[in-house]
Amino acid sequence: MLNYIFRRLGYAAIMIVLVSFVSFVIIKLPPGDFLTQKVEQLRARGDRSAEARIEEYRIRYGLDRPFIEQYTGWITKFVRGDFGESFEFERPVRDLLGQRLSMTVILALATLIVTWVLAIPLGVYSAVKQYSVGDQIISVFSFIGLGMPGFLLALLILYFAIVVLNQEATGLFSQQYVDAPWSLGRVIDLLKHLWIPAVVSAVTGTGGLVRIMRGNLLDTLGQPFVEAARARGLANRTVVWKHAVRMAINPLIVILGSEAFPSIITGNALVSIVLNLPTIGPLFVESLRKLDMYMAGTCIVFFTLLLLIGNLAADLLLAWVDPRIRLE
Repeated sequence: MLNYIFRRLGYAAIMIVLVSFVSFVIIKLPPGDFLTQKVEQLRARGDRSAEARIEEYRIRYGLDRPFIEQYTGWITKFVRGDFGESFEFERPVRDLLGQRLSMTVILALATLIVTWVLAIPLGVYSAVKQYSVGDQIISVFSFIGLGMPGFLLALLILYFAIVVLNQEATGLFSQQYVDAPWSLGRVIDLLKHLWIPAVVSAVTGTGGLVRIMRGNLLDTLGQPFVEAARARGLANRTVVWKHAVRMAINPLIVILGSEAFPSIITGNALVSIVLNLPTIGPLFVESLRKLDMYMAGTCIVFFTLLLLIGNLAADLLLAWVDPRIRLE
């Protein structure tokens, strides 16, 4: 097992280097750079005062050097914990990401808990009560969740919260708690705002998980080992939850590793933009739009790192849950 883990970690290191290089290349592909856009914006406003400082900024950010020198300089500092400086905010990338990381993690965990607490029981009920009225209702809502874009649902819930409930719905805090230190009042205010993005992400994410759980459990309930368990006189609840669900949940564990861990960094960027959430997703989208290569490159590397860690954790969890799986 240790050999397998070390081998996967070695592959992960190679993948991170390749992804960081390719992402750096893609970010540099559009013509010009951030400073080119900055000059054009100033010229459009008739302000030419900053043009004399453009060359100074170009040297400061290393944009005057060849591409390969820019990449090696950035990745070398990255390994030491220096992710570079954001062009847009003129601040270290590490500080900007650190400010938003806690809120991103809180939102991701809240969404994950709500989604999985709903998806697994609903999927099991839908499979066990196949073609019943409850199954039909769950299927309808699942397909609605699958087909509705997250940002559209966010707009609808935003309208409902503001117009019907008369509640401030954007952001994760009220105005008086945005920059306030942590306290009981700030936690309560966070919970009042957290339900909107959690519900949006849960509705759009639960539908697919319910359908996957239902389909896999229906296949598993027809397996010989399930019939043998029933023939031994075991209660139906024990047969379903202890034997069938344990085998049918494998695809959901894979999804947990491939989607849940990366969402800690990215989250649902469009939903975060609509709801004005202080998470990393909108910061990442804005860095791509503004060609802020150090910020965008750092986000992509962390996204890849969490994806690889999630896949490894999912494989190990599968080996523990399903005795049929052997990693060596």
